[in-house]
Amino acid sequence: MNFALTEEHILIQDTAREFASKELAANAEALDAGVVAAESVFFNNLKSLAELGFMGLNVDPEYGGSGVGTTAFSLVITELAKACASTAVTVSVTNMVAEVIQSVANEQQKQRYLPLICSGSYPAAGFCLTESNAGSDPSAMKTRAVKDGDDWVLNGGKVYITSAEFAGVFVVWAVTDPDAPRGKGISCFLVERETAGITIGSAEHKMGQKGSKTNTVFFDDCRIPDSALMGELNRGYQVALGELAGGRIGIGSLALGIGKAALEYARDYIKEREQFGQPLANFQGLQWMLADGFTEMEAARLLLIQAAGIKEAGGDYAQAASMAKLYASEAANRACYTGLQLLGGNGYVREYPLERMARDVRITSIYEGTSEVQRMIIARNLLK
Repeated sequence: MNFALTEEHILIQDTAREFASKELAANAEALDAGVVAAESVFFNNLKSLAELGFMGLNVDPEYGGSGVGTTAFSLVITELAKACASTAVTVSVTNMVAEVIQSVANEQQKQRYLPLICSGSYPAAGFCLTESNAGSDPSAMKTRAVKDGDDWVLNGGKVYITSAEFAGVFVVWAVTDPDAPRGKGISCFLVERETAGITIGSAEHKMGQKGSKTNTVFFDDCRIPDSALMGELNRGYQVALGELAGGRIGIGSLALGIGKAALEYARDYIKEREQFGQPLANFQGLQWMLADGFTEMEAARLLLIQAAGIKEAGGDYAQAASMAKLYASEAANRACYTGLQLLGGNGYVREYPLERMARDVRITSIYEGTSEVQRMIIARNLLK
């Protein structure tokens, strides 16, 4: 496999890097601190990212997307995450929702929702799968959709929903046949944000990625038309599993971006900081910490590019995506703590970005499937 990037990939990567450097980096600290003005800039940046084509990277141009593929998606998320993880996760999840709509929805649904997502008319889109007792095991979900005449009535709740406060549309999974074997009677629906019966809970007070709002979404006798059903009735569970595999490439790329940013900042810091009459960079022990960290980040990058390449070629990429997400997220956590250690006491204070990066990266080994779940998926594939 040729891992060299094409000219188009390099152009997209450079565009994302330039935007992240000019527009995201300066605002990341204030966004993390919850400054209201920073949140306004955050929304403006989402609109600008849509105008660059970054909200529909794997969506066909006929629906308003840029159609540049999964490798480009990985590159963009990595570059955005190096500057602001909160922005990167919003872009990643919105792309995932757009992709599942393109893959599963009927033509009318695609024509209605994809242009709104890709253009930024919807600031973001929501992926409503996880429940309080159905996280790593989404087949245990309790949210119900009951047919009532020509409508469906939704009742239940979804937790940890990225961008729920400002998503224009949600893809919602619900049990439609409670008598079916577990995981076999689940369907997915497209539900607009302003539909009566939807309540968005308060934003969670999170450890990191604070600029990205995460909420519970409640459905209380939420009535939606039969046309909201997306894909085949009672066949939604496999749709969720398939899209989670693609989302893992996004989260792995996000982790990679944070890890690389931490190591690059630490590298520049120890070249300037002096102890014992010489730059810290002269000490072999610290050099080896950098060498190990950058090597792991390069290995993570190659795993992600491989998974993206398999997906683009139409192959079975589930195992490759799990391997890439597992390795990238775990290695990025190590990279952030290595970077923090290299800064010493300065790494622990908010004046420097390492403490934010260490908080931001922690969730990457949890959401879109924990590291333990990734190991289960990989082992199951190796042993079948």
